[in-house]
Amino acid sequence: MQDSLSTDRENARGVPNERAQRLLRVLVDRYIREGQPVGSRTLSRNAALDVSPATVRNIMADLEDMGFLTSPHTSAGRIPTIKGYRFFVDTLIQLRPPKGVELQQFQVALDKVAADPQALALSASNLLSAVTRLAGVVTVPRRPQMTLRQIEFLPLADRRVLAILVVNETEVHNKILQVNRNFDEDELLQAGNYLTEQFGGHGLYKVRAKLLEELQTTRESMNTLMTDAIEMAQAVLPEEEPQAEYVLAGETNLMGLGGLGDMSKLKRLFEAFGQQQDMLHLLDQSLHAHGVQIFIGQESGYQLLDECSVVAAPYTVGDDESIGVLGVIGPTRMSYERVIPIVDITAKLLGSALKSKN
Repeated sequence: MQDSLSTDRENARGVPNERAQRLLRVLVDRYIREGQPVGSRTLSRNAALDVSPATVRNIMADLEDMGFLTSPHTSAGRIPTIKGYRFFVDTLIQLRPPKGVELQQFQVALDKVAADPQALALSASNLLSAVTRLAGVVTVPRRPQMTLRQIEFLPLADRRVLAILVVNETEVHNKILQVNRNFDEDELLQAGNYLTEQFGGHGLYKVRAKLLEELQTTRESMNTLMTDAIEMAQAVLPEEEPQAEYVLAGETNLMGLGGLGDMSKLKRLFEAFGQQQDMLHLLDQSLHAHGVQIFIGQESGYQLLDECSVVAAPYTVGDDESIGVLGVIGPTRMSYERVIPIVDITAKLLGSALKSKN
């Protein structure tokens, strides 16, 4: 037995050996279920290993030395640390994906929503919240890259001009501009041709900045018509790209959950949800990722989420073009084996629903 203990401790210096990993998995599973520190006697009864409580205590001590477990207060039991959860999620977890009737319910919930992307995002967040009993979050689908293809101007009466923008392949935007003089048709044709030649093919939201730069650097060498053309284009082009936003459902599910019982912390967390900026920045980290991303506690980089985990995945339409992210927010003591596949499947179903409604 002594040789076995020595081997366990040597292996525990880096990655836990097989027996230590089994004990760690059982401990994390039990702590997630019950929320109470787990002692050596409980582990020795539940791990199905032919070892004594004393051996289990030694293995737990090694796991604590490596940073996978910690002892809260003066309790004889242990709970997982962020490092322990991370090792559990990356190495030990046994996923439980939804099947049969439950999976069909997911499909129906998204298929019955109208083609409005905002409504689909709201439906998906409600679905995530309902099936996980946590908070579900879905970023509203982003518009595809908008590229300027052509710009034309047509003269109208009373010093007005009709500006026509062709965006992407077939999308057309019209706007009537009030100008400081009357233009004839040939002048406006030249202005449109110049702008199309100089800025066609560029992203719509970047063209305005390029126009301003052009005006500042070469204004003195421009003729009046080119200057007027740029000023008209600035008036019709959007100033900045629309900000991303998300819909959140079930945040009240977080009230009273283990590790999130402090109402002052929850209040600040809910305020952060309302402001959106930090959560959007965190979710954006998953936009171009492959598959599910998991941020456990301090891994998020946001102090308000130190006691939370975020499980997120991008959803795509077409040729793997990520247009948004969805996920679940809950305590670090969440049921990862169930939440991870639910997030993964919901992302796939939402992408399929959006594609079928386009």
